[in-house]
Amino acid sequence: MREILMASLLGACAGLAAEPEAREWKAPDGTVVKYRWSAPESLAAGTSYPLVLFLHGAGERGTDNAAQTRHGVTPILEGAKKLGDPCFLIAPQCPADRWWAPIDRETMRLNAADKPNPLLEAVLALVSEMMKNQPIDPKRFYVTGLSMGGYATWDLLGRAPERIAAAVPICGGGDPARVSKFKDVPIWSFHGEVDRAVPVTATREMIAALETAGGKPKSTFYPGVNHDSWTQSYNDPELIRWMFGQHQK
Repeated sequence: MREILMASLLGACAGLAAEPEAREWKAPDGTVVKYRWSAPESLAAGTSYPLVLFLHGAGERGTDNAAQTRHGVTPILEGAKKLGDPCFLIAPQCPADRWWAPIDRETMRLNAADKPNPLLEAVLALVSEMMKNQPIDPKRFYVTGLSMGGYATWDLLGRAPERIAAAVPICGGGDPARVSKFKDVPIWSFHGEVDRAVPVTATREMIAALETAGGKPKSTFYPGVNHDSWTQSYNDPELIRWMFGQHQK
C-alpha cells in the first residue's frame, strides 16, 4: 500500500509545473529587478519558444521575490503546456514602495505614459537580455498583467508596440491619448463589471479609443464580477490559445 501511495504522489507531482526560479538582475542604469524565471522543461535544438512577461498587481509588491507568482503565473504555464506550446516566462516583482506606472486617482488613467519610466524600462531591458541569450522567438513576445499590472501592460504597449505580439491587460487602465501607437497590436482585455477597485470604465474607454483609432481589440466584461477578473481569465483555455496564436508579421 505504501509503495502504491508513493507512486501515486510522484505521478501527481510530475504533472505539476516546476516552481519558477528566483533571480535578480541589474539594468545598465543600476535599477535592480527581482524576478521569477521559467523555461520549458526541455529545449529542442533549432527551436525557438514564446516569451510571456507577467506583471502582478499592487498586493504582490515587495522584496521576497515570491509573491508575484500568487496569481496568473501557474495557469499561464499550465495552459501553455496543455496547449503543447511550452514557453519562457518572466515575472518581475515591483518594490513595495513603488508602482509599475503612475496613475491619476481621479481619472484612473495612466498620467505619465509619455515620460521615462526607469522600472518598466529596466524590465524591458531584462527582456532584451533574455532574448539575446535564450532560444526565444522575438515574434512571440506576449505581455499580460492584472490590476496594477494591467496598467503596466497598457503602459508597455505605448513604449514598445513594435516588440509585442499580443497583450492581455486585466482590470487595468491606460491613456486613451496614446492608443494610436499600438492600435495594430492584438489586444484582449478583461474586466469585472462591478469592479470597485478599478472601475470598468478604465478598460471601456481604452477599447473605445482603440476602435476609434482603427484598432480591433477584443474585450470581455464579466457581469457581477468585482476586482478579481483574473482568476477566470487566466484559467480560460481560449485566452491561452488566442494569446499563443498571435505572431508578429
